[in-house]
Amino acid sequence: MTKLQVIITVVVFGGVILLIAFDLLEMVLAALLGVSVLTLFGVFSQQDILDMTRMASGPIALLFGGMIVAMTLAPTGIFDYVGTRYLIATRGSGKRFLLGLMLLVAPLCAVLPNATTVILLAPIIIRVANALEVDFVGPMVLTAVISNSAGLLTLVGDPATFLVGSEMGISFTQYLRRVSPGGLLAVMAILPLIPRLMGDIWQVQRTLPDNLKPEPIKDPLFAGVAISVLVVMVLLFLFGEKMPFKLPPPGVSIIGGSLALLALHVIRHEAVESVFKKIDWRTLIFLICMFCMVEAFQQTELLSGLSLNLYRWFGGSLLVVALIMLAGTAALSSMLANIPIVAAVILIAKGYLVTSEIVPEMALAQHFTDWPLQTLPVFVSLMFAGTLGGNATLLGAAANIVSAGICATHGKPVSFVRFMRYGLPVMGCQMIVAAVYVLFLYATIGR
Repeated sequence: MTKLQVIITVVVFGGVILLIAFDLLEMVLAALLGVSVLTLFGVFSQQDILDMTRMASGPIALLFGGMIVAMTLAPTGIFDYVGTRYLIATRGSGKRFLLGLMLLVAPLCAVLPNATTVILLAPIIIRVANALEVDFVGPMVLTAVISNSAGLLTLVGDPATFLVGSEMGISFTQYLRRVSPGGLLAVMAILPLIPRLMGDIWQVQRTLPDNLKPEPIKDPLFAGVAISVLVVMVLLFLFGEKMPFKLPPPGVSIIGGSLALLALHVIRHEAVESVFKKIDWRTLIFLICMFCMVEAFQQTELLSGLSLNLYRWFGGSLLVVALIMLAGTAALSSMLANIPIVAAVILIAKGYLVTSEIVPEMALAQHFTDWPLQTLPVFVSLMFAGTLGGNATLLGAAANIVSAGICATHGKPVSFVRFMRYGLPVMGCQMIVAAVYVLFLYATIGR
């Protein structure tokens, strides 16, 4: 890369970030323009495109397949049924409404894309909020925050988490043993903050109509098949890598999506285009563009410089580096889409581990997974930072943007500051929990 191309890459990367942060241009358009400028100046080689494809394919496939499964669940009437049951379960209490969000959102977001889950659950949440005569903006922001946090519960819960996990070669079951407990603690950290952040809703008590009854599920057969597909997908996540032909999570997600489309076509006789029209292509295109820009930024060798500086400043202290990367990555992920940020920071982490001679230079190559157990706290810190850092601001995660867009559609725009008023305190508390968990890992298996 020439000096001119380095300058152009840095300027374009910074310009796209500023355009998105200050809402000067729609984020997908800004990202597409950035990639177009870099392509025009010859920043991307054929090898760069292949590298970007390898890096982006896993998270994108995971998201795409999950979106299809989620969208085929929507017409079954399951969510309408759950919504009425949820309203009845609140008994008119704002406290039960907010606590119920944890039980409603977290399990789904452990296996389905968080932005898609927010889209599916939004009608339920807004309906219950209106029935209780409370502002639905706070609960919708809380839904986004819970969905992001629940992404840590499983390896496939968030593309950023999966991206780190795939780089370190951790399996679904290994993740459940070593990382999921920390994810559960991060989700639970939200509970004591809810009464403080949403005290007006917490104290609400309304009288509900006596004749509230859930409507019967519209298509029981299709609903049963759709749920069965989801169950099969979860089972393959758990055991797919132990099969004779190993099934990685992105492949499982695509299989689940294909089965869901087949069920839709055979049972309901609907064209698959009806599902493809509802896919969140905007988020997928944005993430692909950001992967391209991160790859271009990597070619400037600024990231390798950061790896060297980490070693000069902190030597071989993995605990200090893990905590520094936890704080730094969380700060970056709060202002930008977390997945590309995590992709960039992974390169810094790998460079540092090679520089400190903990792993050989071949660890920089694609598909290297022979990481010593002592490096686990470093990688886990990236998972926590990338996933939880996105809770702080409106721009931090796709679920945040989707949630704010839905609120605006229903006449309640969410400003950057208002979202941060809810998200920043949650992220701060979760970072403390994450730091404690990283310390625990270091003390037990990280040395």
